[in-house]
Amino acid sequence: MDKEVWIFGNPDYEPDALPLKILPALQQQLPDLEFMIKDPNEDWDLPERLIILDTVQGIDHVTKFESLEKFSGGSRTTMHDFDLGMKLQWLAKLKKLPPFVIIGIPMGANETEILDEVVSRLKTL
Repeated sequence: MDKEVWIFGNPDYEPDALPLKILPALQQQLPDLEFMIKDPNEDWDLPERLIILDTVQGIDHVTKFESLEKFSGGSRTTMHDFDLGMKLQWLAKLKKLPPFVIIGIPMGANETEILDEVVSRLKTL
């Protein structure tokens, strides 16, 4: 595979489950991408470029992020949010965070309404 897309989400917490819900449709529409469900608490073998799909609190449309600055100081809803953000910041501090892109999905978004936008964003990477 040319590109890995790391999927984060919590199937037990509805506002954070959307990336996992749209995963089958993404796999069908983007068969050239390798989608990998990740946990912020596991050890990662980092690719040369990190592509992340996750829900982001405080946005109202699918948004591309390439900097952690937009996330500093934001409120956390679940331990997942805290762990992922902290892990990325820790990797950056250690100078081990590769170039990255986060495709942020708004919490509470409708999966059919955002699917095309997520597919479009991933196709441009």
